[in-house]
Amino acid sequence: MKHLVTGDRNAYDRCIFQVFDHEGRALLITGLGVYPNAGVIDAYATLRIGDELLAVRTSDALTDDRMNLAVGPLRITVDEPLRRLRLQCDADPGDPRSLSYDLTWTADFPAVWEPHHIQRRGDRLMLEGRRFVQAGSVSGSIRAGGEEIAVTAGEWTGTRDRSWGVRPIPGEEGGRAAEELRPDGFHWLWIPVRFEDRFLMVIAQEDADGYRTLNEAVLVRDGHHDTQLGWPQADITYRPGTRHPQRAVVHLTDPARKPLELGVEILTSSPLAIGAGYPPATDWQHGTWQGRGWTDRRGYDLSDTAAHPMAAFGVTDHSARFTLDGRTGHGIFEHGSFGRHGPSGFTGYDSVAG
Repeated sequence: MKHLVTGDRNAYDRCIFQVFDHEGRALLITGLGVYPNAGVIDAYATLRIGDELLAVRTSDALTDDRMNLAVGPLRITVDEPLRRLRLQCDADPGDPRSLSYDLTWTADFPAVWEPHHIQRRGDRLMLEGRRFVQAGSVSGSIRAGGEEIAVTAGEWTGTRDRSWGVRPIPGEEGGRAAEELRPDGFHWLWIPVRFEDRFLMVIAQEDADGYRTLNEAVLVRDGHHDTQLGWPQADITYRPGTRHPQRAVVHLTDPARKPLELGVEILTSSPLAIGAGYPPATDWQHGTWQGRGWTDRRGYDLSDTAAHPMAAFGVTDHSARFTLDGRTGHGIFEHGSFGRHGPSGFTGYDSVAG
């Protein structure tokens, strides 16, 4: 769309893909966004292998060709809508060891609507988003550090979401909103899981007191109506002294009121505030004007958590192995907990790394 119904500078249209192997060796996250009222298009890719995170970020002026999902070295091509997409990142010509990839993402299940997402700060609408989520298989190759990683459909999984609406772009911080309207706490879970014959999506968003403001637990299978699985409740085991989850059990309920347990084993983790441009990243955030033709490549050492103090105040995507009703699946355990969260025992922004 070229002209939007709103003149809000924060209007956006963005996607994210998570591509990961089933043993926890690698986690690739990539996405692209357009910000029509800011006149910006940008994209990013991060690859975590071991304790190293490689990042590519690129930004440019938005053109009239809204079907061209490309900026700098990063491209997304829709070969078949909602079914097959191609994800590409060109290598840096001056560095043959730089991050690059060429991947085909194929949907295994239909796209699923997420709940209508609305957030206000005081009386102001800060976020209103429509979103869908989907899981599939991925094939192709990733190159990094001069090595090639084969991506095969049976050993890798891909999840993605697409959202559009209004979402804050940096540049309006401060004022009364920063001093008096800052929320006491925020707790977030976003969990898409791909099993061989089914797809499960769980979402839970809570305030400082544990009041649920967004909720979803839906099971999708071919030939069946979508099945709601009640009111998800998560028991999360954290790494001591942090808000970094190590494992979890998400309690669900089937339509016959039978309890179901979704077991979660964390494989590897990628903080979205490092390299990927999500708040509170300090070196680049989505939608910000960087000038024409801007591309930035860098690496981060994640073995030293003290070197990235703001990562604890952002959402982290964890690739994970899941178990449910005798089945094993793979997906993303996206988690963020900031400030006070009574049910978890977190007392404020200064407690256990958050």
